[in-house]
Amino acid sequence: MANEQLPSAVAPVAMTLAAIAASAAAPRPSGETLAEHSNRVFLGIHEQLADASLATGNHWNLQWVALSPDNANMAYLANTIGGSNEFAVVIRGTVGNETDLLEDLGVGTVVPFTAGDSPPNPVWVAKGAMEAFTQVIIMNSVGVTLVQALTRALAKAPPNPTVRVIGHSLGGCIATMIGPYLQAQTWPNPPQFAMHTFAAPTAGGADFVSYVESLPWVANERYYNAYDLVPQAWTNLDDAKSWYPGPGPEATNDVKAVISTIAGLPGPNVYAQPGDSCELNTGYGTTPGSYDPNLTRKSLQDFMGQVAYQHANSTYLNLLGAPDVLSGPVVTSISPNAGPPGTTVTITGTGLGTGIDTGVDFGTLPCPRFGVTNNGTRITAYLPQGIGAGVVAVRVTTNLGTSPAVPSCRFAYGGPEPVVVTGINPNTGPKNRSVTITGENFASDAKVWFGNNAAEITQLTPPNHITATAPPPDIGPTDPLTVNVTVFSNGYTSPATPADEFGYKL
Repeated sequence: MANEQLPSAVAPVAMTLAAIAASAAAPRPSGETLAEHSNRVFLGIHEQLADASLATGNHWNLQWVALSPDNANMAYLANTIGGSNEFAVVIRGTVGNETDLLEDLGVGTVVPFTAGDSPPNPVWVAKGAMEAFTQVIIMNSVGVTLVQALTRALAKAPPNPTVRVIGHSLGGCIATMIGPYLQAQTWPNPPQFAMHTFAAPTAGGADFVSYVESLPWVANERYYNAYDLVPQAWTNLDDAKSWYPGPGPEATNDVKAVISTIAGLPGPNVYAQPGDSCELNTGYGTTPGSYDPNLTRKSLQDFMGQVAYQHANSTYLNLLGAPDVLSGPVVTSISPNAGPPGTTVTITGTGLGTGIDTGVDFGTLPCPRFGVTNNGTRITAYLPQGIGAGVVAVRVTTNLGTSPAVPSCRFAYGGPEPVVVTGINPNTGPKNRSVTITGENFASDAKVWFGNNAAEITQLTPPNHITATAPPPDIGPTDPLTVNVTVFSNGYTSPATPADEFGYKL
């Protein structure tokens, strides 16, 4: 393991290139062909590289993009515009959530790393990492693979180019395998190689690390957030059981059980991390952006939410002092949120596109009739036929991605309206504390629960306010003192979110 180092001057640019790889990471909920999705990814990356306000400064030109058929992996190739003669091979990070990433890496089984110029003695890597690596090297765009695209690009470049292999999260893990693989190829204009990984879990053991570090790199940098769970895999995951320092969230027994389960996945296999390492965020909770202040309660929900925040591209960019990349669409409200097919629905949010690059989905059903106004902050859509009943998420897609599904932006075909809790006040206190619950679509039949315990309603003001008395909590060694306040009404139970958490003070 190399010694800790300070961030290099190239780190903000490399991390920006890695973050741009997440453009349009998932296809539309209603579906796209691989060609349609690939084109949207290409346009999204191109748009971001052209943004002069980013650390990349409109100094990079996109040359090649390819996705695996199942969309699990994506990579792109870009080159600098001007005289620096640099190329970037960027591998996309995780599409799913962080715990899924760790479970899917197949670390309980190891296989030889035999790609390209095999090392003198066999070295091993995780089976899942090898499968992901294989997908990247064989996937193609109109028949052109990564090696073929880079060969063509280098043939046209001036002498002595530099190729930087870059990735965040799973992309960083794969980068540690792609880098050695590219070094083993024969090139028409031999380049020097650099590697820059961010938030990467490990791919292999100490012998793999020794092999990687024996190769000639002009830079071999590994950046990790000190409070990011993913790069702790698979060397010191158990350390996360003592997270997070004040202001929290502190790990609950449920959190510790989840971490223990994940930490046990490698079995007897011992993993190690390659590269000159640079630790970020040693001042958790003391500097802006070092943590999410909305996720500090002692609950599994807040802990895993903070894990996601600490792992995010935007957090790494902030820790490196780089501007955030362009945001994908976000839907903040819809009105109305119930009705029959043909209903006119107003969708409000940010980054909703221009109409040309916009798609609207009600669940998995595309909406063919809509218009975008107010600089991409409002859409007027006409509810499509085809579902007839049920509650669906309303989501918007542009070349920068698809808006996340959120509880307040669900539509009920035919009604009644979905119920959601948007806030509680106060959100801490002892039993018998009077608590005001705000939300949407509370009806006269509403019932309130604090965790598993029913609460007495003292005032009900449909459709947005309820006052209830906090019931006694369950008290035991495994019972949480932070619980979700949920409302049952009109046949719906409100989905649990950080906005409805109540912390008991005994």
